[in-house]
Amino acid sequence: QVQLVESGGGLVQAGGSLTLSCAASRSIFRFNPMGWYRQAPGKERELVASITVGGYTNYADSVKGRFTISRDDAKYLVYLRMNSLKPEDTGVYYCNALILGRPSDYWGQGTQVTVSS
Repeated sequence: QVQLVESGGGLVQAGGSLTLSCAASRSIFRFNPMGWYRQAPGKERELVASITVGGYTNYADSVKGRFTISRDDAKYLVYLRMNSLKPEDTGVYYCNALILGRPSDYWGQGTQVTVSS
């Protein structure tokens, strides 16, 4: 059974930091790139960061230089370190595997990040 469990969200002031964690099941994590997605209120879900099995990372322009994605292959965990947070970073954050460049059909419950100005 595929599981994706996100945690670490919360309320933070602008300029603050948070680290999100995602626990993934082995079947979806082991051989796939992993990504963090964000869904802001009233907007579509967007990919903000991804990391390949080999550790190559890619970021959306809006978070480049502020967010860092990493993965722990021994524990099937994916992290998103978010620094210098802005109100526009507010949203529900989800992790997922990328299958041929697209998210898998499995989604967790997400974790809410709210950045106050």
